[in-house]
Amino acid sequence: MWRLMRPDAVEVLRDGKVKRSLPRYLGILAGRRTAKFLIAKRLPVDFSEDDSTADLWRMHREATRRYYRVEKEIDEGKLSLKDLDEDERSYLDLKIELGRRIMSHCHFCERRCGVNRLEGEKGYCRCGIEMAVSTIFAHMGEEPELVPSGTVFSCGCTIRCIHCQNWTISQWYEEGESYTPERLARVVEGLHRRGCRNVNMVGGEPTPYTWFWLRTMREVGVNIPTVWNSNSYYSLETAELLAGFIDVYLLDFKYGNNECAVRISEAPGYWEACTRNHLAAVRYGEVIIRVLVLPGHLECCTRPILHWIAENLGRWVRVNVMFQYRPEYQAHKIEELRRRLTREERRRALEIAEEAGLQNVIT
Repeated sequence: MWRLMRPDAVEVLRDGKVKRSLPRYLGILAGRRTAKFLIAKRLPVDFSEDDSTADLWRMHREATRRYYRVEKEIDEGKLSLKDLDEDERSYLDLKIELGRRIMSHCHFCERRCGVNRLEGEKGYCRCGIEMAVSTIFAHMGEEPELVPSGTVFSCGCTIRCIHCQNWTISQWYEEGESYTPERLARVVEGLHRRGCRNVNMVGGEPTPYTWFWLRTMREVGVNIPTVWNSNSYYSLETAELLAGFIDVYLLDFKYGNNECAVRISEAPGYWEACTRNHLAAVRYGEVIIRVLVLPGHLECCTRPILHWIAENLGRWVRVNVMFQYRPEYQAHKIEELRRRLTREERRRALEIAEEAGLQNVIT
């Protein structure tokens, strides 16, 4: 049925631009490649809960380098998962332990609240020790290469966009349903059985639940690509934990400067965090970038964003220039956000993308 609803989702697999920007993801879909989390589960790392956090990060950096060597050998057919010993401790287990320690002084996002979530404290995002899930379903509205996408919408967010279209989820107007990692792992496997191409970690924002997602995927036994659907406002430590775990980074690039980020989304330091995390994403995985064009923000945001992408990530990175903006939530508080985009603004956004030299733009 989804093939009738989204014929472009079938055709896109033959698109040369997609093959160029997402080859490993397509390989996983075709059964020729192995999702990163499955390799991470089999890569042995000798560590102890008694080791210092500094030592664990040192081990993690070394294990990350080793992981990408092993991934390359597996991709080239020189090694298989069966060649890796099922050790008592793995690279994924090390990530989980580091995630647990971050939970005790939370700094998954750039805000670095420092609360002890293991003891019930909550910071800016208001997320706790358990994962609160709003909805889970096969999403037909994502980029064609992702459809059908097994989306898991978690509650809470690390920023507060005044125009948020998912505000009932991000701002806790919904309480959500509590899931254990084991329960959600069975759901992920069920999404895979029903034909979903990936598990799409979204919200709200997945960042506060990084530890939970690491634990969930440890329990998953099917070869399904992981998609990190994020606002890009996460910490350096979170970016390191995502390396060797996330296959496709589906990242928002919201603002071209910090002033707009603070005014519209209460996100100080957004530009620095966002650019840093996009650079890490292209280093450690494959990337689809979403640029939501805001009315009145072509010159201050859209232009610097698209030019930065072209100059720093390459002209062939997959970029979705999005015209879906509509006034939602509290958008009426900011004058230029009270309306939809004009036809001229849409035309100019695509013209800017062309001027920047981007070769893999979709809308």
